[in-house]
Amino acid sequence: MSASLATRRALAALLAAGALIGAAAMPAAAHDDDRRDHRGRNSSIVIGDVQHDSRGRGNRALNTEWVEVKNTGRRSVDLDGFTLTDQQGNRYRFNSLRLDGRSSVKVHTGEGRDTRHDVYQNRRHQIWNERDTATLRDNRGNLIDTETWGRRGHNDNHHR
Repeated sequence: MSASLATRRALAALLAAGALIGAAAMPAAAHDDDRRDHRGRNSSIVIGDVQHDSRGRGNRALNTEWVEVKNTGRRSVDLDGFTLTDQQGNRYRFNSLRLDGRSSVKVHTGEGRDTRHDVYQNRRHQIWNERDTATLRDNRGNLIDTETWGRRGHNDNHHR
């Protein structure tokens, strides 16, 4: 066998092995993309802590009930048009809020003056129950994150 033929056979075997390795790696990469898409294409926005079912009456009690929205990324994200809903269909729509990187905002149920770290739904009744789900969607209605609590003894059950 000539050196040229042996070299071509070795090269063909090497290319075939590389193709097999590449094909085997593709499903894992596709799985990672599916998981990211469930949260909104590589979204750094997630639901953080939840303080629900506050005790007491009046605006002070309503403002101790909140859902935190966090930006885990380094870049700021415009939340204008994002919505936060509960299981009963109560909806809060973010308006003109840019969330800085590695920061958070608490969405309070009661009345107050919006700041960079606290926004208010201006409601007169509690909305987050002992058993509930908070759902965050982007300005196109795509699911970003959900948080469920009060079911089967679990307090925090992120679905991303």
